[in-house]
Amino acid sequence: MLTREQALDLFQSDDLIGIGMEADAIRRRLHPGGVVTYIIDRNINYTNVCTEYCSFCAFYRPVGHKEGYIQPKEVIFQKIQETIDLGGTGILMQGGLHPDLKIEWYEDLMRSIKQRFTIHLHCFSAPEITNIAAISGLGLRDTIARLRDAGLDSIPGGGAEILDDAVRHRISRLKCNTQEWVDVHRTAHQLGMRTTATMMFGCGETLEQRMNHLELVRNLQEEMGGFTAFIPWTFQRENTSLGRFVKEEATAVEYLKTLAVSRIYLENILNVQSSWVTQGLKTCQVGLRFGGNDVGSIMIEENVVSAAGAHNHATEEDLRRMIRDAGFVPKQRDTLYRRYFLN
Repeated sequence: MLTREQALDLFQSDDLIGIGMEADAIRRRLHPGGVVTYIIDRNINYTNVCTEYCSFCAFYRPVGHKEGYIQPKEVIFQKIQETIDLGGTGILMQGGLHPDLKIEWYEDLMRSIKQRFTIHLHCFSAPEITNIAAISGLGLRDTIARLRDAGLDSIPGGGAEILDDAVRHRISRLKCNTQEWVDVHRTAHQLGMRTTATMMFGCGETLEQRMNHLELVRNLQEEMGGFTAFIPWTFQRENTSLGRFVKEEATAVEYLKTLAVSRIYLENILNVQSSWVTQGLKTCQVGLRFGGNDVGSIMIEENVVSAAGAHNHATEEDLRRMIRDAGFVPKQRDTLYRRYFLN
């Protein structure tokens, strides 16, 4: 496997095409059938009330704000039914770190969803889980086990941003630290759950700090083997307070290089996602030759990244056409990257 020093050399190299070709070779070896996957699911943000005040976020509202909300269960049920009606198989549910919602609220929500629907629940980022544990007076293992037993199927990688505490202190000083993010995912893996890992880059971090993130993810995967996918995406600055300090978003070239280096360095993670939500369909399509083997969701609903300034939209047919035009076979997958859908 690629060493940290070799990966840093790739980041600093101008040979974009050569890096892309190396990533593409690894993608072909890990996914020899020429298949690129996508999922039909929905992002449901159950609350926008949050106590963390992250400088890269334009979605949250502080406690007591007139625009703050907690979605009623009936609204969440309606959104899930709409997702199923569109052929959806999963729900990605995340929200702000609400100071009053203890674990019983989440358990009741999970159980009530599972009583009504057959749907995969991919919910609650590491910061949310640490928050639930803290305000409920529980340990991390008990918190995750209780959520699992109530119906939680897997955990998304959100809240990672850059897994380097110097960066985190600068952009999200109140949110969980690097070790706490790792502890959530390690504990979930120990409890038999699968999770994903993400990276939001282009927020003023150095290449060394970006490598700290990739190395930490690779080491945890080597230890536990519980990550289904790695999903890198770029900071969207338009409506955020951090955007006043980060004057330019990461370019398409920087995105493609980071995607490719991620694919090469993280050989022990089977799936790497090329993002159209932040990059647009064209760059996402090129990313399929830079190591990406998945294009994510049609995003029936998405409120967090769009609030920060991302304005890209796609239908299922848009994604299928993009995949076909890049020379691949599109196949719908489920949340755990199983190809049950051979359409």
